[in-house]
Amino acid sequence: MRWLDAAASDFAAQFDALVGARRESDADVSRDVAAIIADVRARGDAAVAELTARFDRVDLGAAGWRIAAEDCAAAYAALDDRLRAALDLAAARITDFHAKQKPADSESVDSTGARLGSRWRAVDAAGIYVPGGRAAYPSSVLMNAIPAKVAGVERLVMVTPTPGGAINPLVLAAAHLAGVDEVWRLGGAQAIAALALGTDRIAPVDVITGPGNAWVAEAKRQLFGVVGIDMVAGPSEIVVVADAANDPQIIAADLLSQAEHDPTSQSILFTDDTEFARAVAARVDATIPTLTTAAVAEASWRDHGAIVVVPTLADAIPLCDRLAAEHLELAVEPDVAEALFAQVRHAGSVFLGRHTPEAIGDYVAGPNHVLPTGRRARFSSGLSVLDFMKRTSFLALDPAALAAIGPAAVALAETEGLPAHALSVSQRLN
Repeated sequence: MRWLDAAASDFAAQFDALVGARRESDADVSRDVAAIIADVRARGDAAVAELTARFDRVDLGAAGWRIAAEDCAAAYAALDDRLRAALDLAAARITDFHAKQKPADSESVDSTGARLGSRWRAVDAAGIYVPGGRAAYPSSVLMNAIPAKVAGVERLVMVTPTPGGAINPLVLAAAHLAGVDEVWRLGGAQAIAALALGTDRIAPVDVITGPGNAWVAEAKRQLFGVVGIDMVAGPSEIVVVADAANDPQIIAADLLSQAEHDPTSQSILFTDDTEFARAVAARVDATIPTLTTAAVAEASWRDHGAIVVVPTLADAIPLCDRLAAEHLELAVEPDVAEALFAQVRHAGSVFLGRHTPEAIGDYVAGPNHVLPTGRRARFSSGLSVLDFMKRTSFLALDPAALAAIGPAAVALAETEGLPAHALSVSQRLN
């Protein structure tokens, strides 16, 4: 764990190193992923089946390629009442939040009489990737599938690996609740390639969203342009800005809530109180052994965790902006949180006040938990309804409107050396 003090003479260099540190996998997966994509493009289902047998130890011929809708419905029906109620609450809140994001069509007539505007429509088909193994999270199903359904996507396809044939029934239950239309027993780069390119069994989609390992992320990157993607996501991260009025144990838990995701996750605390910082560090060390995820959390905190002591909490905000973190938690009094939030420029999602842990946002709050990582919040946003929609502009001119703006178009076309463009307009003017 790094300890940085803004009063230290070498603080600027140390913080630069923290900001510039890479946590994405250093493995050169690009060539492997390119080969997998080429194989799926050339051999389709045969390649997908062979790769699934190799990486997931699943014989799709025996196990079945698809998971039936009846199995998903049965998984939902079999849930414990308390868990079903929790999933229902999460789905309702996520639906309500994202319904407010749906854009309205626009239309106007300008002073020349030209009618112009924009029309929004959903993509025809979308694919969502749901990881298996360590990251088999039903919450990710809801966060990816519900915005697509709210957008109006007619065909929603889910792929999820089933290592050794095992699948989390909660994932199936969430797929049923969210209205997923197809569930395929596929994972890895081959699943992304199948969704993007299509095979004899699997019709292609227009957009692919959802988290995955380095191979999945690289496949999405390489296939962007063939399909739309949400983002190329990296390891999870949280930045907590907290004062000494907090319980050190609670802030330690907040930091560990992301550290337990993956050994490459990152948790950073900013505080203006050195003694409080030491108390939080002590509680992190004491809490890690009590977690079932202790090995992962310990590696993350040891290799990527940091505590930064600043003169005032206001001094932390420009530093937080440089990190442009996936999650930013402002664990202070409400009025202080609002004042700090007003200064924040770059963050995936912000959690305001002492009673708003980031973990609540992972499940039932409503805003999407699929967020930009690795400083990408500087230029991108979390998953939304808009990721499953596209905007078409339109224009309608009558003779008067064309006469008003057409001559300028002719002049510009001739200047650019495009005579047919100019003729297209001028002949109508004549």
